[in-house]
Amino acid sequence: MFKHLLIAALIWTAPAASAAPTEEMFLRLKAASEEAEASDIAADIWATWLESGSATVDLLMQRAVDAAAMEDNETARELLDRVILLKPDYPEAYHRRAGLFLGEENYPEAIRDLNDALKLEPRHFGAWVGMGFILESLGGESQALESYREALAIYPLLPQARDAAARLTKQAEGQEL
Repeated sequence: MFKHLLIAALIWTAPAASAAPTEEMFLRLKAASEEAEASDIAADIWATWLESGSATVDLLMQRAVDAAAMEDNETARELLDRVILLKPDYPEAYHRRAGLFLGEENYPEAIRDLNDALKLEPRHFGAWVGMGFILESLGGESQALESYREALAIYPLLPQARDAAARLTKQAEGQEL
């Protein structure tokens, strides 16, 4: 249960700041040589993902973030449902709602939302990590490893993905910890 809460917290504590991230941001993220530098670039990317381009949607999203921070997940989910209804092409809303479902161990709904987020933003490293975590929890270690590797292809210094990929690679080689 702690791992579920940790991953859900990772999803919900992504920094807040309309625009999609630029290709240059992803190139800099991939080329970063230090974890702190990569983390700063990732925070900038998160900020762009959180801005929808609609003042109404941004307000609802902020209220959803606030509700989740107060552990009022029902309100957060209702707000995210409205955000998705208003702006169905907004990947971060799906990602955030997946975090709520993940915290409840509602994997089918979390997977659906993560897939929707990834269809809209295939470079969403947070969604790839969430997907990897779920697949690993369901016993799909090889598929989970693929998801973590997708995240690492975008954000090579992402600690959660690096640790998980290293662990699963050792298991696949028969060197379980």
